[in-house]
Amino acid sequence: MTMKYHARFGAGVVLTLLAGASPSGAQTLAGIWDATVIVNDLAIPFRFEIAGDGATVKGSFYNGNDRVTSTTGQFANASLVLSYPEYGSRLEATFKDGRLEGQYVRASGSPYPFQAKRFRPSSLDAAGVPAIAGLWNVQVKSSKGEPAWRLILRQSGPEISGAILRVDGDTGTLTGTYRDGKFVLSHFSGARPLLLEITPGKDGTLEVVQNGRRENALVAMRMDDAKAKGLPEPVDPSRWTSVKNPSEPLRFSFPDLQGKIVTNTDERFRGKVVIVSIGGSWCPNCHDEAPFLAELYRKYHQKGLEIVLLSFEEGEQLKNPTRLRAFIKRYGIEYTVLVPGEPSQLQEKVPQGVNLNSFPTTFFIGRDGLVRGTHAGFASPAAGSFHTDLKEEVTAKVAGLLAERVQSTGSR
Repeated sequence: MTMKYHARFGAGVVLTLLAGASPSGAQTLAGIWDATVIVNDLAIPFRFEIAGDGATVKGSFYNGNDRVTSTTGQFANASLVLSYPEYGSRLEATFKDGRLEGQYVRASGSPYPFQAKRFRPSSLDAAGVPAIAGLWNVQVKSSKGEPAWRLILRQSGPEISGAILRVDGDTGTLTGTYRDGKFVLSHFSGARPLLLEITPGKDGTLEVVQNGRRENALVAMRMDDAKAKGLPEPVDPSRWTSVKNPSEPLRFSFPDLQGKIVTNTDERFRGKVVIVSIGGSWCPNCHDEAPFLAELYRKYHQKGLEIVLLSFEEGEQLKNPTRLRAFIKRYGIEYTVLVPGEPSQLQEKVPQGVNLNSFPTTFFIGRDGLVRGTHAGFASPAAGSFHTDLKEEVTAKVAGLLAERVQSTGSR
């Protein structure tokens, strides 16, 4: 038997729910599950899907309309194991009494306890639901020095989806519903777990609580209202990072995955337009950016574009970069990948950067070897028009640099 459930989360995702037994009568996990991970004693709910019958299965997290699907998966003797090598993680669970219980084992840090039960649609009351869709200014004092974030919300009656957009990227697509006077949204796609509680105020503002920390509650105001009040606006990510001396080439000299040293003066970069991306396979927003860079490289490489990923990895990954190799494979990366060191060494390894504190950060280098622009972070599809606008701007930037004639190759 097959049932279909239509959920309006963002652009609308159609999920197929399969019954708990295969045609042959064998036990199956196939279908949609309501799952949670426990992070710092807080339950983060999310939707999860398992596909396949018998011993070979796959499990998918959701990030809006995008799936994060396991590379391998086995279900035998009531034991489920799913692998996500690009995250360096795996899901281990036991099936008993119609439920899954186990843990999500991460590359670093302690595992997250995991539970799941089969999805059951619930009725939602659309009466009296406040309308909060739109763009909001969230006043903050972030660790990076930002004065404000953007809160992007989309709504269909009691159902809500959205994201918080910071200078380094966004939270991924949060989804949820309105109950008992507040909207509760959550997200877990194998990374960046987050629970968001949004309570509309009588004055038109929103109280925003992250991961249950009410002592750190934030206030959101519609963008136009915040501007009218003269409140600080979110920073421009294209002006966040710069270089100490724009008249000097951006220098790098680091090993690739085979241990060969690659430098900015190598012949392959001479007279080329080069994107230098600061990232790491541990970084969720770098996972958001990678498919776009891979697409950009395929489109413009023959016209003179080179891309270099400076992938800062933790100590264990530096010894054996299995996660980075899986990251490269997952996104079809064909451009140069170098491994400078650990994330904490960013300032030491890229000393020419000013206010370089976001993963990812992109440097755009012209044919003359000089930095012609930067961009901090990456807005994923969760950020809506900010994502599409960013891709258009970067593409236009690259096309413009490629169209320039070489004035001087200089000393790169």
